[in-house]
Amino acid sequence: MKPPILICILAVFMQMVACSNEQATAPAVIPQPVEMVLSHGRFRLAPDTRISWSGSQEASAVAAQLASVLRPATGFELIVSEGIDGDISLLIDASEEWKPEEYRLTVEKNKVIITAGSGAGLFRGIQTLRQLLPPQAFSHNRAEGVKWAIPCVRVTDYPRFGWRGMHLDVSRHFFDKEFVKKYIDILAMHKLNVFHWHLVDDQGWRIEIKKYPELTEVGAWRVDREDKPWDSRQPQQPGEKATYGGFYTQDDIREIVAYAADRFITVVPEIEMPAHVGSAMAACPEYSCTGGPFTVPPGGVWPITDIYCAGKEETFAFLEDVLTEVIDLFPSEYIHIGGDEADKTEWKRCRDCQARMRKEGLKDEHELQSYFIKRIELFLNSKGRRLIGWDEILQGGLAPEATVMSWQGFEGGIAAARSGHKAVMVPTSHCYLSVYQGDPVTEPESFRGLLTLKKVYSFEPVPPELTAEEAELIIGAQGCLWTEYITDGTRAEYMILPRLSALSEVIWSPSDRRNWEEFNIRLPKMLERFDAAGINYSRGSYRVDMYASYDEASGDIILEMASEQPSPEIRYTTDGSDPLPGSEEYSGPLKMTGKTTVKAAIFENGKMIGGISSKAININKATGMKVQYNIPFSDKYRGHADRTLVNGINGSGDFNDGHWQGFEGTDMDVVIDLGDETTISSISSGYMAAVGSWIFLPRSVEYSCSNDGNDYTPLGTVITEVDPADQGNMIEVYSSSFPAVNARYVRIVARGLITCPPWHAGAGNKAWLFCDEISVE
Repeated sequence: MKPPILICILAVFMQMVACSNEQATAPAVIPQPVEMVLSHGRFRLAPDTRISWSGSQEASAVAAQLASVLRPATGFELIVSEGIDGDISLLIDASEEWKPEEYRLTVEKNKVIITAGSGAGLFRGIQTLRQLLPPQAFSHNRAEGVKWAIPCVRVTDYPRFGWRGMHLDVSRHFFDKEFVKKYIDILAMHKLNVFHWHLVDDQGWRIEIKKYPELTEVGAWRVDREDKPWDSRQPQQPGEKATYGGFYTQDDIREIVAYAADRFITVVPEIEMPAHVGSAMAACPEYSCTGGPFTVPPGGVWPITDIYCAGKEETFAFLEDVLTEVIDLFPSEYIHIGGDEADKTEWKRCRDCQARMRKEGLKDEHELQSYFIKRIELFLNSKGRRLIGWDEILQGGLAPEATVMSWQGFEGGIAAARSGHKAVMVPTSHCYLSVYQGDPVTEPESFRGLLTLKKVYSFEPVPPELTAEEAELIIGAQGCLWTEYITDGTRAEYMILPRLSALSEVIWSPSDRRNWEEFNIRLPKMLERFDAAGINYSRGSYRVDMYASYDEASGDIILEMASEQPSPEIRYTTDGSDPLPGSEEYSGPLKMTGKTTVKAAIFENGKMIGGISSKAININKATGMKVQYNIPFSDKYRGHADRTLVNGINGSGDFNDGHWQGFEGTDMDVVIDLGDETTISSISSGYMAAVGSWIFLPRSVEYSCSNDGNDYTPLGTVITEVDPADQGNMIEVYSSSFPAVNARYVRIVARGLITCPPWHAGAGNKAWLFCDEISVE
């Protein structure tokens, strides 16, 4: 009997719905594979699932790792054996040519096969396989009630770049061995293959050198000033003990290098020279130009003048001894020697350095640095290694075989490639994950600046001005994490994630496979994996950005809201209360009146996603009025020029947001013309401190008023009570209230610090004074 036609139609409809659902749940893999084709059905991971391997011992090791990472969450035994008959088979096939790290993954209903030409390719393949499982697969504890199903897919995949790295500075703050391993696991999860380990800097020497035990006995420890802002820390005083720090023994390092190698990640050590060596100078002052004495700096240092002496033969003997032990510990092709930010003041004064310049026919200290780097390169080359350094190694002439790590922008990489040298791109604009990823007011303290998830994703490592031949010399890119403001692993994770997820796709996936909106669709599943793995991360990309603008013609303030998220549901309030699922939904620009605090957040299915953003609007008697600058503001930080201080918009915690004006090495002296005589009873103005950026609160603020613009009556003075050394990052509103008076003009004089204090990293240089909004009531 034939089924009724209605049943046939219903069956076809159900099949279409099933197909639609299959597409709707397309695997959320990051980084995006070169090619991934989804088909119907699922492979079920079960208690009796077997993993087999074939081809080489590398395949055996990768198979064992796959079983090891899946056992905790599934509770399955996952027996591993040699052969090709497993439910999951890992094969190294040497019979054909493969791209570096290439793999092919096929998931069928009854079998999973990963094939590659190397262990590295297999290992990248199992990272994709893990992401095809439910997010709970990343848990370190058994996850109950999970269906361990893998969608049927065919994947062909390989990386765009050969150098895909992430950096970790362990000098400013020491991170223990277990966290370093966790960090490496995060890199492996993202298919990265280089761990750039910054082991040496002014604030700590972290690697044991047997021939020079004093490097860790002295150089690994500094006085504890963790209660003070980074750039406000007094040097170690006589009688004080250095107790803050730590170091890795050579056994620790061998263990970590092996741990990384098991994950097909190369550890590239960085041993700084000739600058950023305050910790070494404290331990071995004889290799400086002056002979010391020195102590390990507990905080920021600028300029960096205490550097290795380039004129003494003993310096090079010392460095060759150190590098010999480093080379024995690290099998990497590259050794990173830093080479950045070397102030040549002492070289100019040093008889040994000047004698070296005369002997070698060097015209200036830049060429002396080039001589220094080239000599170190010759030594590394003699040991079968290659030198890599920050882009300052270009100064005075690049060493013959050196590779440039371009951090100050793209220019260093361009110059290197055009001269026939390899380059790794790490521009601060896109790759320094040490800066804020949201409003500094709501984010953990960090370096000033803003690097959003979307901007990281927009990064293109190959500059368009390079020829095709030159572009081949851009061997990759990496992220950097400097830890002046990062004291523990949890904070480190927060700073790199999920921005590292975006960067991993930039440097792995083909450029034509990258799509910001599509990446954002896959990102929530990645965040679930972090949750399951116990990895901290930021939801900064789920914030609401609010942009206020002042219309001089109408006197209106218009507030607009936006987000990196595609089509976000933004809800807001204007009474200072926190937004709720039932709050007003944003649909277009808002006209603001009076004093208002707007708060907004993104919601999804009735739940707030991310944090709350806030913007203060302050319309008052000064708003939109003419401002006379008796001392001009700096063109470097001009904001919106002459109306910046009276546009009714308070600046955020980012001094680059366009609502702050900067005064460099001066006071601030402004007069506001209120238009007509009017009754006033209070004046306030807002100031910022960002000591690491040389920005300090004013010493005092004086308010006065006048009816003719010539004779002024004092209204009040506010004295700053916070010591500059304790200011760190903060915003302070200075207010003065007084009996009501009639006035047309108000004058605000903020007395700046003028120069950075002696204890500051920029001691003697011009200090900054930043003001955002002046209010008259």
